[in-house]
Amino acid sequence: MTRHAHLAVLLAAAALGSATPADAARSASEVRTVVTLAPASTPESVGFDSGRLKRLDDYMAKVVAEGRVAGMTTLLARHGKVVEFNAYGKTSLATGQPMSRDEIFRIYSMTKPITGVAMMILFEEGKWRLDDPVTRYVPEFKDLKVMTGVGADGKRTVEDMKRPPTMRELMSHTAGFGYGLGDTNPVDKLYREKHVLGSHGLQEMIDRTATIPLKFQPGTNWEYSSAVDIQGYIVEKLSGEPLGQFMEEHIFRPLRMTDTAFVVPPEKVGRLGAVYYVDKASGKIAEAKPVVGTGVQDFTKPPAMESGGGGLVSTTRDYARFCQMILDKGELDGVRILAPATVELMDTNVIPESVLVSSNGTGVAHFNDTVGFGLDFMVVKDPRKAGHLEGPGTMSWGGAAGTWFWIDPTNEVIFVGMIQRYGGTGDDDLGGEARTLTYQALTHPER
Repeated sequence: MTRHAHLAVLLAAAALGSATPADAARSASEVRTVVTLAPASTPESVGFDSGRLKRLDDYMAKVVAEGRVAGMTTLLARHGKVVEFNAYGKTSLATGQPMSRDEIFRIYSMTKPITGVAMMILFEEGKWRLDDPVTRYVPEFKDLKVMTGVGADGKRTVEDMKRPPTMRELMSHTAGFGYGLGDTNPVDKLYREKHVLGSHGLQEMIDRTATIPLKFQPGTNWEYSSAVDIQGYIVEKLSGEPLGQFMEEHIFRPLRMTDTAFVVPPEKVGRLGAVYYVDKASGKIAEAKPVVGTGVQDFTKPPAMESGGGGLVSTTRDYARFCQMILDKGELDGVRILAPATVELMDTNVIPESVLVSSNGTGVAHFNDTVGFGLDFMVVKDPRKAGHLEGPGTMSWGGAAGTWFWIDPTNEVIFVGMIQRYGGTGDDDLGGEARTLTYQALTHPER
C-alpha cells in the first residue's frame, strides 16, 4: 500500500467526490482505508516548486486568452494529494458562463481505458484470456477477410485471414479493424458508408463490422480502430448486462464517479460544456451544435449505441478518481476494482517489436522502442530516450474534443486536462506541453 493509504474516512468528505453522511456510514468492508484526492498543504510538500508550477498555470491561461479554447479545467495530483485544480475561461462563449470545476465534458476516447478496466474485471473472473481468438466471443467474425488492395477496375481485393485476431490484439489495436475516421483507406471508407459507429445497438455494430475486411493480417501492424467498441460488446455478452449498467455497478458507483455516464440527465444539462470547432471562414472557434448529419452527438438523450470506444461524459473530478485507482494498483478509498498485477498487465507494452518499427500509429501516437501500447492505454517505456520528462510506465490517452490524461506510477503523479474543441487546439499539443511544464516543476521527486 502506498504512503497515502491511511487517511481518515472523514478526510474523504473534503476530497474530490465529497462523501455524504450515507457514505460515512458505509460498512468497514467497503471503506477500509481512504486514498482520496485531498488538497496538498503546499506544492512543496509533495515535491513541486510553486514558482516553476506557475509556468503551467500561465500557459493554460494564455491558451484561453488567445481564444484557442473557450475554457478548460486541469487537475494535478501527487501521492494522492491535489497540487492544483484550476478552471479557466468560459464553459460557453454565448452565455459567458464561467468554467466550473464540476463541468461535464464529452471525454470521447478517454472512454477506452474505462472499457479496458471493465474487460479486465471479467478477465479476473476467468471469463476470457489474452490469447483467446476473438471469434470465441464474437463468432460473427469467423469469416472476416483481409484487404489487400484496390484493382485497376476499382474493385477491392481481399484474402483470407491467416488466423483470427486474439483478445490481446483487440485490446492493443493490432487486430486489423478499421474505424472510419479517415476517408482515404478503402476499409475506413466502408466503415463510413456502413455507418458502423452509428449503429443502433452493439449487436448491429458487430453485424456491420463483420461485413468489412480487416486492414491487415492480425498482429502485423498497429492501427487505431473500433476495437474498443467491440470490447464493449464483449463486456455485454460475457456479463449479461448492458455496457452502461456494468460500468455503473462495477466502476462508477464503487469509485463514486457520480457524473460519468453515457447520457447527461436533465438535472445536469446545465453543467454540460459547449463544444467548439474552428470555423474555416473566420479562423475562430465556433460552437458545434448536435444536428443530425453533423456527427455531433446529443449527449442529453440516450445514445442509439453505448460506445465503449468514445461514448462517455465525465468530470475532471470523476476521471481523476479513475486515474488514482489505476495509480494505486486497482484500489481507491478501500474499494478494490482490480488486482495490482492486472493493472501492471495493462501497463505493459504488448505490441511486437516488428510492429513498433513499422508503425507510426495515427499521427497522435508514434510507437517505437521507447513508447508502446498496453491494454487500452498508451505506455511510455523509456521516457528519457523518448525525450520526455515523465516516469517510466506512464499510461495515457486523450479524447476527440481535446481532453487528455496521464498516470505516472514512478512519480505517483496523475494529471487530467479537459477542454471541448474538436481537432486539437490548432497549435502545440496541450497534453505534451502540460507534461513538460508539470515535470520541470517537480524539483524534489524524493518527497
